[in-house]
Amino acid sequence: MVFRTLAMLAAACLMLAGTARAQGKVELLWYSQAAFKLITPGGKVIMIDPWIMGATRIPPELKDLGKIGKVDLILVTHGHGDHLGDALEISKTNNAPIWGPAGMNQWLATLGKMPANLVPRMNKGGTIEPFPGVRITMTHAEHSSEMILKDEHGKNTSYPAGEPAGFIIQLENGFRIWHMGDTGVFGDMKWIGEYYKPDLILIPIGGHYVMDPKDAAFATKELIKPRMAWPMHYASNPFLKGTPAEFKAALGDSKVEMIEAEPGAKKEF
Repeated sequence: MVFRTLAMLAAACLMLAGTARAQGKVELLWYSQAAFKLITPGGKVIMIDPWIMGATRIPPELKDLGKIGKVDLILVTHGHGDHLGDALEISKTNNAPIWGPAGMNQWLATLGKMPANLVPRMNKGGTIEPFPGVRITMTHAEHSSEMILKDEHGKNTSYPAGEPAGFIIQLENGFRIWHMGDTGVFGDMKWIGEYYKPDLILIPIGGHYVMDPKDAAFATKELIKPRMAWPMHYASNPFLKGTPAEFKAALGDSKVEMIEAEPGAKKEF
């Protein structure tokens, strides 16, 4: 009887601990461009599009892979260098899987750049549950995807990297984030908004390669309708001319809250 009572108390403590974690905060650190470090309410660390060492707008104090700490999982939306970035090194250092377009991961394994177990395959519409209470679904993005890698002679060579994607990330406390990757406007943004109901979107606004502020604002307020929008992927090169001020102005009197942040900012939700 005593042992059963102790077991029941232990189980209750574990349940309460799990509930406390699930009710914790979501923490997002924005490096710059599309790179984020996400700490879930349960304490899991997810790196998204980790372009760090070569990034042009990242604060100097963050330009150090050794300062990232432990990483449990990496999400990469497509193969371009400002998104694939330092994912390979971070993955190998932490033995953390990279989830990205199936074609990209297949090439990384085939070329011997990554061990197969660290580049598992998934595709649009697929959902993984890597940790208790966390669901990640790959979505469509309207863009391109190639990667530049060194060949056996040390020459930069372009390889196909599957189709570009975004990720819906549902966390232990129910908070939903849509990292949209690089994308133009597409009609199914409305369906994704209605079906997944993201609380926060991480949305590119720079223009030229992605949506400009006007297009991004239309997608936000007319199609997706999240509670919050965090503008990203702007000002890192001369072609990405869109600004958060233009995005905010284009949102007008929309009820969507724009997250105002500079590279290096950390926010809790």
